[in-house]
Amino acid sequence: MAISSPSPGFHLSLHLQNPTPTPHPGPNRKPRPTPTNETLRRRLLRKGVSATPKILHALRKKEAGKSLRRARKEAATATATAPPKEDALVAEEEARFRAAAEEYRVLMGRPWHGARGVVGPPRAASGEDGLVGLRKMLEERSGDRFQWLLDGDVENEGVEDARGKQRRVGSGWISEVGDEERRIELLVSRLNEVDLSSGDWRLTRMMKQADLIYNEDNLLQILKGLEAKGNWRQAVAVTEWVYNENSYKHRRSRFVYTKLLSILGKAWMPTEALRIFTIMRGDAQIYPDMAAYHSIAVTLGRAGLLNELIKIIDYMRQKPSKRVMMMRRKDWDPLLEPDVLVYNSVLNACVLSQQWKGVFWVFQKMRFGGLTPTGATFGLAMEVMLKSKKYEFVQKFFEKMQRKGVPPRAITYKVLVRAFWEQGKVNEAVEAVKDMEQRGVVGAATVYYELACCLCNKGRWKDAMLQVEKMEQFRLTKPLEFAFTGMILASFDGGYISECISIFESMKDYCTPNIGTINVMLKVYGRCDMFGKAKDLFETTTCSSQPHIRGHSSLKADVYTYSSILEASASAQQWEYFENVYRKMTLSQHHLDQSKYSWLLIKASRAGKPYLVEHALDSILERGEIPDVELFTENICQTIAESDYGRTLHLMNTMSAASVNMNEQQWSDLLLQNSHRFRVHGLKDLITHLSTSDAIKTDPGHSFVRALQSQCATMLAKDAEEPQADNCSHSNLMEHDELSCKDSLGSHEFSDSSTGIPVSDVKAGSGGDIVLRGPHSEDEHRNLAHWGTQVSAIDKVLDSMSSFGNCSSYEKMPTASEILESWEQECVDDIFAPKKGSRATMRG
Repeated sequence: MAISSPSPGFHLSLHLQNPTPTPHPGPNRKPRPTPTNETLRRRLLRKGVSATPKILHALRKKEAGKSLRRARKEAATATATAPPKEDALVAEEEARFRAAAEEYRVLMGRPWHGARGVVGPPRAASGEDGLVGLRKMLEERSGDRFQWLLDGDVENEGVEDARGKQRRVGSGWISEVGDEERRIELLVSRLNEVDLSSGDWRLTRMMKQADLIYNEDNLLQILKGLEAKGNWRQAVAVTEWVYNENSYKHRRSRFVYTKLLSILGKAWMPTEALRIFTIMRGDAQIYPDMAAYHSIAVTLGRAGLLNELIKIIDYMRQKPSKRVMMMRRKDWDPLLEPDVLVYNSVLNACVLSQQWKGVFWVFQKMRFGGLTPTGATFGLAMEVMLKSKKYEFVQKFFEKMQRKGVPPRAITYKVLVRAFWEQGKVNEAVEAVKDMEQRGVVGAATVYYELACCLCNKGRWKDAMLQVEKMEQFRLTKPLEFAFTGMILASFDGGYISECISIFESMKDYCTPNIGTINVMLKVYGRCDMFGKAKDLFETTTCSSQPHIRGHSSLKADVYTYSSILEASASAQQWEYFENVYRKMTLSQHHLDQSKYSWLLIKASRAGKPYLVEHALDSILERGEIPDVELFTENICQTIAESDYGRTLHLMNTMSAASVNMNEQQWSDLLLQNSHRFRVHGLKDLITHLSTSDAIKTDPGHSFVRALQSQCATMLAKDAEEPQADNCSHSNLMEHDELSCKDSLGSHEFSDSSTGIPVSDVKAGSGGDIVLRGPHSEDEHRNLAHWGTQVSAIDKVLDSMSSFGNCSSYEKMPTASEILESWEQECVDDIFAPKKGSRATMRG
């Protein structure tokens, strides 16, 4: 059949029309099979319904009727829309194809004609790109109408399939076909890099990009990879995300949840493990079995949660809820009895909680249940009694263990040696270790470590060194330096100071002392008035390198090192060295623990180093921490003594901002304890300054003002009573002092040009004190007489110096950062300053 060539402007849509856009199913289509009883039963179990045979029979009849009606309807539809004859269909299809081919020739031209300037898709040498261009053009025009023409004509994935690659749309991952292990490793590595919760959209995108089927095996591999990195949060998030998806909601695995309990147990997360265990008890598919009970019992036992562990034992013997029971078959029996491992976990929890009566409860339950205690059971029972200071039961359980024929282990002898040590029975501890060696029990380093510490505590450090040699023969879980540190501490607790030094010197023949051992020795030297040795050890430690027997090692001082040497300096009253060490500590970016060592700064302040307390207080505030109340009170007392009332007011406001509260009684006790540091006029001036200032508006400031007024009145009354008592008891002595003062001073005048104090006459008062007489001395004397006291010459001079020479204020004081910069500059100047005894100086 000849077809005339259409014009170039003829549109393809006029020729290509699909007469049957919605094809109907053919008459030979197989009907949907009727579900069986087993299929119906599983479908109901997923919904939490346990069906009886009668219900299954009725449902199956209904499903069979639905299937029959559906088949009849499809047959009637197929008959009503019967296709035309086969020949007519073939002819119509051929006509549409020829029309499409002619339209393509009009657009692209014939191969031997070359390019004719027509607009069309690019044409390659092989012709493959031309077909692809036609496909794109038809899709852009009307992809729905011409879908029948495009299906199966162009294959664009053949090249990628030939190379064995597969690209997943929207993921950007190209991986080997079926290479699930590689994808799992990539997913685990990405999960370990971030911290995401189960509801985070990034976790959803990451899990979907992996393009994995999250079945039981794949999930176990993912959890194993997360467990290796200790990432328990991601393990919980992944498990919750997978089983919250609709496609996996009814495919939960008990093995996955048990693995998750194990991960949480190793991460010491008992609360999270209890939450997962509660989820398992609420679902019949993942209801806990014995392995799950073992995992949660061990986790709770290590955490010492005895009450929760007893509840777990009760859950083992209780039936699940009615909803859970209806989700399983009738003969399902989830009831279990605790075994030896569960009871050992109870004993482990009793160790931390020191519930020694729980040991007898455990043995009673094991006897009723027909369970035989193991060596671990007896060892844990002995450890519980040791922690509870029930030493007689430790020996009894050990003897019972031998009567039962249970072979003791090295950990059992460790507990026995420790019990003898705490009782002071050193010989019995030595005999116990010899008995272990004679029985052929494979020892452990911990047994000999306990015996060595026991011997050191009683002054037998040479015998302890023999145990160290035995300790080296075993595999050590910790370095040998920890053993020597423990031995030194045991000797120090026993009061054997010289033995501590001997152990430290002998330690260098076995290993290099670490910074922990150095800190312990500094503590020993400081508390035994050996400041010289503590100083030498500290200076040696802070050097860049330190030679030892086994080579060279660099020890870096930590905050405990500086704290120990500061304590030693304070005990020896070496305040200059104390300040030097404090500067080094600050320059090393270490901070003193104010909860433990604030008393050191207070003691240094009262010894003439008040600026150290000020620097410590400013540094704590700059770090955003709340200073200790003792640092505030010491700074306040210091500012009152120095008449720096602006600083006092600022400290009061800082206390209010930091929520540091003190009541009036506490302020009164503080002022009474430090009354020797204050003067009456200083307290009066402070009251005047605080009353004229509106900055104090909170309770700490108000209670301070009330306590200050009370203390001022008390001091004034005390000063008024003292001259009368002195006149009655020491009148002769006062007259002699007055005459001596008149002879020595006469009518000379005092003047101080540097401070600007006005010239005044000196005259001995009636109470024997030297008083100053000036132009306004009579008026001042009357004002002072109103308070019932007189001012001595020394107090008058000090008050004049404070009033005329006090230029300090809080705004002009340097901050902690400025002080730190000045200290750093001093260190640099000291390093590069030429020494007096250097060769260059001598040559010059």
